[in-house]
Amino acid sequence: MNDEGRILAGRYRVGALIGRGGMADVHVGTDTRLGRQVAIKLLKPQLATDPAFRMRFRQEAQSAARMAHPTIVRVFDAGEETVVDPSGHEVQLPFIVMEYVEGRLLKDVISDGPLEPQAAVRIAEGVLTALEYSHRAGVVHRDIKPGNIMITTAGQVKVMDFGIARAVSDSSTTVAQTTAILGTAAYFSPEQAKGETVDARTDLYSMGVVLFEMLTGRPPFRGDTPVAVAYQHVSERPVKPSVINPKVSPALDAVVLHALAKSRDDRYQTAAEFRADVETAASGRVPVHREPEGAALLFDAPTGSLSSSELALRQLTEDETMTRTQRRPPAVWIWSGIVAVVVIVIAVMYWALNLQPTTELPSDVARVPDLTGQTYEQAVDQLQDLNLPATRVDQTDPSIPAGQVIDTDPPAGETVSSGTTITVFVSSGREAVAVPDLANLTLDQAKQAITDAGLVPGSETRENSPTVAENTVLGSDPAAGTSVELGSTVNFKISNGRVTLTDLTGQSLAAASSFLQSQNLQLVPVPVPDPECPSQPGSPVTQQSLPPGEVPQKSEVELSYCAG
Repeated sequence: MNDEGRILAGRYRVGALIGRGGMADVHVGTDTRLGRQVAIKLLKPQLATDPAFRMRFRQEAQSAARMAHPTIVRVFDAGEETVVDPSGHEVQLPFIVMEYVEGRLLKDVISDGPLEPQAAVRIAEGVLTALEYSHRAGVVHRDIKPGNIMITTAGQVKVMDFGIARAVSDSSTTVAQTTAILGTAAYFSPEQAKGETVDARTDLYSMGVVLFEMLTGRPPFRGDTPVAVAYQHVSERPVKPSVINPKVSPALDAVVLHALAKSRDDRYQTAAEFRADVETAASGRVPVHREPEGAALLFDAPTGSLSSSELALRQLTEDETMTRTQRRPPAVWIWSGIVAVVVIVIAVMYWALNLQPTTELPSDVARVPDLTGQTYEQAVDQLQDLNLPATRVDQTDPSIPAGQVIDTDPPAGETVSSGTTITVFVSSGREAVAVPDLANLTLDQAKQAITDAGLVPGSETRENSPTVAENTVLGSDPAAGTSVELGSTVNFKISNGRVTLTDLTGQSLAAASSFLQSQNLQLVPVPVPDPECPSQPGSPVTQQSLPPGEVPQKSEVELSYCAG
């Protein structure tokens, strides 16, 4: 099914294919309403066979669309389109419209070889900044991997596909569907591999895997099947990155191993904590934290005894022979923790009840104002007061007068960081078209030409013409070639097939004949000598056969003169 050229939601034109993955194809596209370039991700149609997925997908895409951060690829829109496949069956085609980012995927960068430690640190800090923002917003990514991390041409880190993995994992009913969405098992956390619930610390484990791969050029665990890799995430301790790449410092070794702790309680608890240790390690100092213990969970059955992927995943989820090597915390600490949580909850509730409502924003953020209907200059003044630079984009609009603001990107009401450039779309009025050349057309032909050009036929004015036949168009008002707005009225100038004759009596025969033959008249003079009166010098005209006034084109005019 060729999707190029397809229009989605009556608005998004699908362009050339720029990427392909296990769960979707990515195309460059155009938002025809706002006139901007976007990236359109078309999910595999088989993912939309489950109604629960479609509902969850829309909810999670809307949740992701609310996140606006420089390190996160923005989601503009999402939905599904009913299309017909090559066999003639109607299928649902889920799609996501995202910010178009020029750059390279991190997986393509890693394919060139291990990154320098400083470069790996800079990318890790960018991804962890995005995760810190999303986790505070209550969104767990669940699919952090190099294929979902983009490095722009300016070196900025951008994380993609927030919320999509959750939409699938919450609604898919088969291991095959879940694996298709979540990609390879190389970046699974132990809790994902065992089918347990996930939280923000799952993303931090996956980020640890990505950091390991950036430093070494390969993930920490490899196997012949995804099940074998998932088994290693649960049961085997990774080697230090410096074993594979001697350029890696002991400080970064400590950070990576702490991030890859099997138990969620033993690894980093927040993205901010993870990023702080990465920054510490980058300065050459070893972060101070408890060294993660060995494999938290051990299996009685060896990997070689797994008969199939499905059996192995079931064992990872349901095997009751697993034993925990880590001692349980004393009961007094458990009860102390519960009491502390209750006290904190009560304190927060008391603070919230006594909090005075406020609409003020922090000094480093601003809310985009509604600029619709203003001039561009007025919009710039208002944005400058909020420390938001503006850039102008002109586009035609049939309803907004020329010079007035149509919309902005980001839209009105959205909260952005100070210094964020706001794209201001300004109406240039209706689309401009050129008046077609109507000369020598019949009136019906001229009206059809005007209608075809998106213009409106107007009044008809009859004018004299010595050459153009009656009821033939002489020209238009505005004239041919003039640029006018779409829907403008064009008036017609039409030949009446006549010319205006003046009184020639008293003029010499030669002057009268020359006048009749002029370009403005092009009439035919017929001299008629009159022998009844004596001739005079110059042979003055004594009588003309047609009276002064309008006469038909090419008429013969008899000019009588004395010849006696």
